[in-house]
Amino acid sequence: MSALALPRHSLVLAKRNLFGVLRNPEALIDVTVQPMIFLALFTYIFGGAIAGGSQHDYLQFLLPGVLAQTIAFGAVAIGVNLNTDIEKGVFDRFRSLPISRAAPLIGAVLADIVRFTLVCVVTLGFGYVIGFRAETGPLEVLAACAIVIAFALCLAWASVFIGTVARTPGAVQGIVFLIMFPLTFGSSSFVPTDTMPGWLQSFTDVNPMTHLIGTLRALLLDQPMGNHLLWTLVSMAALLVIFVPLALRGYGRRA
Repeated sequence: MSALALPRHSLVLAKRNLFGVLRNPEALIDVTVQPMIFLALFTYIFGGAIAGGSQHDYLQFLLPGVLAQTIAFGAVAIGVNLNTDIEKGVFDRFRSLPISRAAPLIGAVLADIVRFTLVCVVTLGFGYVIGFRAETGPLEVLAACAIVIAFALCLAWASVFIGTVARTPGAVQGIVFLIMFPLTFGSSSFVPTDTMPGWLQSFTDVNPMTHLIGTLRALLLDQPMGNHLLWTLVSMAALLVIFVPLALRGYGRRA
């Protein structure tokens, strides 16, 4: 098998996954409707109380957090879909074909680029409609989208691993949500971390979501970057180093 076989097979299987999404557009609700609901819910119901009456100021603070939160929860779908395919024997069929062993997993992750791009377009577009304004230029906004999509693709490998080892799609959803809730809410998504108790601040300081959100606020709102980008890149590398081998091992045992 040639060196180009893996990328070629992965792209073919990514195309298969994209056609599956097009045939079931309702599967995109979590990355299209959900960020709009969260932005409207937190801005108009909680924003005035949290930001001392200024919903506009809170929207500026909130949007990068909702963007990061939505891509984190959006990673649930890939694990559920993979587990469903394994249960239906789709991956057994892949094993009988002359394709690279890792191609089905890589193809599934690559197909999610479309879902995560939709998150950026919908969140920033709806945010603009209700009053959010980026305080930097187009290049910084594009860089923010590129960072959050790249982080989402790395995080998706954790969901892929769980999808290959959990027994049912429902178990995958439950496990991933159980991980994502403390990661997204125990961060700077919705309130400044200095309003939290000290023990919780210790968690938020090392939480990768806090650094991702800090990076987004620096790129969208012209705030100081500090070491947020560095720790975001370290987190992305750690996710790949830990979960890609685990996912391939889990896939080898199940499929």
